[in-house]
Amino acid sequence: MADKENIEQTLSIIKPDAVGKNVIGKIIDKFESKGLKIKAMKMVQLSEKEVEEFYSVHKEKPFFKDLVEYITSGPVVAMVLEGKDAVIENRVIMGATNPKDAAPGTIRREFAESIEANAVHGSDSHENAQKEIAFFFGRREIY
Repeated sequence: MADKENIEQTLSIIKPDAVGKNVIGKIIDKFESKGLKIKAMKMVQLSEKEVEEFYSVHKEKPFFKDLVEYITSGPVVAMVLEGKDAVIENRVIMGATNPKDAAPGTIRREFAESIEANAVHGSDSHENAQKEIAFFFGRREIY
């Protein structure tokens, strides 16, 4: 039986560039083939206000306006992923933020266009995962 103490959930977002390239299924396959289970999923078009709230931690950074514009440029697919050490595992599967630095076989190496249009978002900590999951999903939407 799996070690329950390391089973956790994290949020993953397939960003507008990857949705637009029609690679949603290929990205999902990467998560599932590495043992992460999808516990919730939805496609949404976020408003400017929603993106500003979600990425509020970056509000003072020079790239914030461009980030908001980019994320609102098309629909995204938000998912709750579950598995052993899911936060860390998701980040390994995604690869480095800059696709040029991402390891072969990672999502960003294969599907990202640039450091800005980098295909996916993943929670960076267990605490942020819980906040980010709650931003997109109600308790009854997660299975």
